[in-house]
Amino acid sequence: MARPHASAGFTFGTRPTRTRGFFLEGSCCGGRAFLREFAVMVHVDISYLGSLRCEIVHGPSGTKILTDAPVDNRGRGESFSPTDLTAASLGACMATIMGIAAEQQGVSLGEMKVGVDKVMSSDSPRRITKLEVAFVIPLPPDHPKRKTLENAALACPVHHSLHPAIEQVVRFDWIG
Repeated sequence: MARPHASAGFTFGTRPTRTRGFFLEGSCCGGRAFLREFAVMVHVDISYLGSLRCEIVHGPSGTKILTDAPVDNRGRGESFSPTDLTAASLGACMATIMGIAAEQQGVSLGEMKVGVDKVMSSDSPRRITKLEVAFVIPLPPDHPKRKTLENAALACPVHHSLHPAIEQVVRFDWIG
């Protein structure tokens, strides 16, 4: 069934909702978690609202978010910029994949926190040059599943999808 695009007056073709993706398979190689590929496709609709702002609608859920250009790039900086979403996607993906592994191992991550700092280029073309991810995990540093959980986070699809020129620095602080 084709879906009409509400504001543009045109119709997208038929799209399957699930054709490709990943799930955490288990562990091998000294406890390293690994991902197995399966098919999932998700569609998002983006409407340019003017004034360097876009509305993004998640196809499966209908959830909406706004993006805004940052102040240093002629925007208002009143919402996430598209590159902010890239940084947020990396941190959220790593936390989610670690959460999947933790559930499989019967481990509670409690109130784990993740922060991501994004560094943009000072030259042209404008781009992300570095993403620094810091985990604060309320478990003891000698936790028996530590390596499995860290390896799971590092196996996240966003981490592996980013251009290799983007430096990714990941720190795990176990504070329990």
